Amino acid sequence: MRAHQVVPAGSWSLDEERGRVLLDFDRRHRRRMALQTDEGEDVLVDLAEAVHLRDGDGLLLEGGGVVRVLAQDEPLLQITADDSEELVRVAWHLGNRHLPVQLGAGQILIRADHVIADMVRKLGGHVREIEAPFDPEPGAYAGGHAHDDQ
Repeated sequence: MRAHQVVPAGSWSLDEERGRVLLDFDRRHRRRMALQTDEGEDVLVDLAEAVHLRDGDGLLLEGGGVVRVLAQDEPLLQITADDSEELVRVAWHLGNRHLPVQLGAGQILIRADHVIADMVRKLGGHVREIEAPFDPEPGAYAGGHAHDDQ
């Protein structure tokens, strides 16, 4: 099977599903790769450009059908703080180090890193080790947002 296009989560029907692939964050940003579905089918992903695949996105197969992308659990740090000012301060320091972050209501998720965990604690943040899918913010220069200069 060969996949040549990404279809966003929710834009395709479950009857079209021909298998699933479980991928960590690093493997969900590629242009070309060989995968194997949960049922053992080989899939060659051959996209025009590298795309970040999100949990639930589909890989459109030549000849019809879709392979569902599932985000794999990874070791992460869940960062919280006693108040929003502390959490913003922690977020600034994480951004200053150009770390990929996933933002949520009252929390920040980053990849597990004991050095960064110590820094966060020194800044007044709270750190908890978890296993969860990681889908960080794409970044300011990743595209996808139009700006009106008028």
